[in-house]
Amino acid sequence: MNNILIPAATVLVLRDSKQGMEVLMVKRSKRPPFGNLYVFPGGKIDDHDHSSDYDNYCDRLDDISASDKLGIKDGALSYWIACIRECFEEVGILMARKKSGEYLNLNGDDKKKYDIYRKKLINNEINLSDICKKEELILTTNNITPLSHWITPNIEAKRFDTRFFIAYLPKNQTESHDGEELTHSLWINPKIALEKAFAGEMPMIMPTIKNLESCLEFFNAKDMLDHQIKLKKEDIPSILPKFFKENGNWVGLLPGDEGYDDR
Repeated sequence: MNNILIPAATVLVLRDSKQGMEVLMVKRSKRPPFGNLYVFPGGKIDDHDHSSDYDNYCDRLDDISASDKLGIKDGALSYWIACIRECFEEVGILMARKKSGEYLNLNGDDKKKYDIYRKKLINNEINLSDICKKEELILTTNNITPLSHWITPNIEAKRFDTRFFIAYLPKNQTESHDGEELTHSLWINPKIALEKAFAGEMPMIMPTIKNLESCLEFFNAKDMLDHQIKLKKEDIPSILPKFFKENGNWVGLLPGDEGYDDR
């Protein structure tokens, strides 16, 4: 049994289309622990994600208010920072705007410069706060809100304490997966993604499926974001799946399922 939990953040980047809401999904490379699975951009919290530098660059969010949102003592702003950093590293989407109020144009004037920043960030040659300072950016943390909280079952060798968030796709930006950690990316309606998952066309793990299911009650992404922003920490409880063998087969239970508390 492994009781060491690695803090991690994952973000469902959403956009609206004529066909309804779409979510950005990515396919991991063969490397463990999520080899060949379809997931959302994200990863573990890095040391620099905790830097106090970010207090100067977050839009209407500081560590005190972030920690209150997640219901933890302190350090919660690092989850928002990790969402932004991982999203930029993995798919080239940067949730930020210029201090002047202008949107970044990563499809045009700003593309070349930020492609270089992205490579440097991936290679640990620069920090996200360095980019904010150099380019006078404000991270649009007000566009990112908690969705769910999943804890890896204790039967796993590597366990994560993962906060899932949703965010709306910024203007003038297009995804471009990194080609190393990720081998494919696509925008897809959550209902279609689930159909493909259950048909075996898009392999996914339980948290991915459940987070997609939570999107189904909303036709458009802005409504979902507005709904989630209003929720309190009590509305997003921790989910720790429990797995056990019964008659030679693995059985999984979630909080609220019959027999969960007996395991």
